[in-house]
Amino acid sequence: MPVITLPDGAQRQFDHPVTVAQVAADIGAGLAKATLAGVVDGREVDASYTIDSDAQLAIITDRSEQALELIRHSTAHLLAMAVKQLYPSAQVTIGPTIEDGFYYDFAFERAFTPEDLAAIETRMAELASADIPVAREEWQRDDAVEFFNSIGEAYKAEIIASIPADQPIGLYRQGDFIDLCRGPHVPSTGKLKAFKLTKVAGAYWRGDSNNEMLQRIYGTAWGSAKELKAYINRLAEAEKRDHRKLGKKFDLFHMQEEAPGSVFWHPNGWSIYNTIESYMRAAQHQHGYQEIKTPQIVDFSLWQRSGHADKFGDDMFALHSEERAFAIKPMNCPCHVQVFNQGLKSYRDLPLRLAEFGACHRNEPSGSLHGIMRVRGFTQDDAHIFCTEAQIQSEVASFIEFLHQVYADFGFDEIIYRLSTRPEQRVGSDESWDRAEQALADALDAAQLPWQELPGEGAFYGPKIEFSLKDCIGRVWQLGTIQVDFSMPGRLDAQYVAEDGSRQVPVMLHRAILGSFERFIGILIEHYEGAFPTWLAPQQAVVMNITDAQGEYVDQVAKTLRNKGFRVNSDLRNEKIGFKIREHSIQRTPYLLVAGDKEREAGTVTVRSRSGDELGTMSVDAFAELLQSDVAKRA
Repeated sequence: MPVITLPDGAQRQFDHPVTVAQVAADIGAGLAKATLAGVVDGREVDASYTIDSDAQLAIITDRSEQALELIRHSTAHLLAMAVKQLYPSAQVTIGPTIEDGFYYDFAFERAFTPEDLAAIETRMAELASADIPVAREEWQRDDAVEFFNSIGEAYKAEIIASIPADQPIGLYRQGDFIDLCRGPHVPSTGKLKAFKLTKVAGAYWRGDSNNEMLQRIYGTAWGSAKELKAYINRLAEAEKRDHRKLGKKFDLFHMQEEAPGSVFWHPNGWSIYNTIESYMRAAQHQHGYQEIKTPQIVDFSLWQRSGHADKFGDDMFALHSEERAFAIKPMNCPCHVQVFNQGLKSYRDLPLRLAEFGACHRNEPSGSLHGIMRVRGFTQDDAHIFCTEAQIQSEVASFIEFLHQVYADFGFDEIIYRLSTRPEQRVGSDESWDRAEQALADALDAAQLPWQELPGEGAFYGPKIEFSLKDCIGRVWQLGTIQVDFSMPGRLDAQYVAEDGSRQVPVMLHRAILGSFERFIGILIEHYEGAFPTWLAPQQAVVMNITDAQGEYVDQVAKTLRNKGFRVNSDLRNEKIGFKIREHSIQRTPYLLVAGDKEREAGTVTVRSRSGDELGTMSVDAFAELLQSDVAKRA
């Protein structure tokens, strides 16, 4: 007689084994109708799962945290079913969930067209309306391999054949379609109500470029039509804000084939870059960091000692000179330890905070490159804090305060905090991990921040906090991090003299706030749609003449403002003033200054904001005060 304990502590007793769906029905008809799956003793299971002993049970409905993953996984199978019905010769391979959706890879003799995607989506809707039951079956591995080979699904048979023979194979059947999956899935296709196919792309079988090319159909799925519509609107807004298009529109940067994954910065883009670097340099100095610069090319032996050669060797650019092997640095950490190692340090020197705007290069696959968001050459606002274990919490707390200041100045106030804890494969004692994880958790709690634990997601050398922010259209970007490292300092012989005179290995905190400058600038471009806050704008104001008679005065005003440290240009083109205003408004210049004969004689300018607000006529000094006040506000 199983006793089922629900999340609120309530219990229900049954005199026979029951399924998750039956428990839901016993609670109420409304819950039974809404049930998608369940969580039994911490494990997600199908609604048809039978409980035959005492258990903890949580019912998953479309309002549950786990619902979207479940819906999207089931919709991927719905996609595969529709493809097989419309194109029987297509072979199914794998179909996982991804952020905001799912995909499924197919082997097919021709390329899928937009018309094909429309037909597939229509068939998916028909299958969903049919409310076909979805049932889990368990097969022996060899039987499953034989079955899928018999129906011409060679890829699926290959996947199953790679599973150990003693493990049962989970298959899900819906109508005439059957597929391999761990599950769980929704109980019937009728639970899938809001989905859309978004695009098709190429993908290599098992992600290996030596294998055959497959076709990957992407889609998205949500719990309601309202959520789907909101997501489609976000996609449209994201397309409009694409940093690659805006980079060209505002003349910020370009990329070209001769330097794949590297950025050609134009004057406007480089102005933004330098403004950010100057800001970060001053902020880091204020928070006790010392700036250093380390080499770009380092003997390969250092990367072997640090462990990077084993773990990231394929991502490193290697070269040879005079019979020595070198690597272009993919990260800055080992070089920072070399700076620490110069001269014996005392506990009195700790914490030692070393910062570098470190230029790094990684051999990213060409297919993964994406504008300036994913590149091969990039610069990090990288820093490493060498400290004692006792100093971890205070250093993390100080860093979080610093990070909040920076994000606020750039206009981001919604931050997501995640604490990644020890993975199975790790270095260091459990006791040291306990202390490090507790220090990070205590720092988050002391700042009264809501945070989520990601069990097992820490680095092999220590736990970490990841900081993600939301942009103006709700997208989440993982940016900052602070990581506790017990391993690298010892591997690279870092030591300090402790208070008792013994030699000790320092703890190393890896930290970044912006991450890659290139990626962060891409995020800023899309977040502001090119309308940067005045302090970041490449051109903060433009001074325009109405006729040639004001040309000399306009040049003098622009020069005066530049001498005060502002980024100001003059526009003396022989164009109508309305045309000039319209063009600079499109270019998102924060302030538009106009000078005619009246302004020239009075030593004033008429000021207009890029949003179209008329700010009136004022002296050049008064405008400089207005501009300085706007710059000081940051975001």
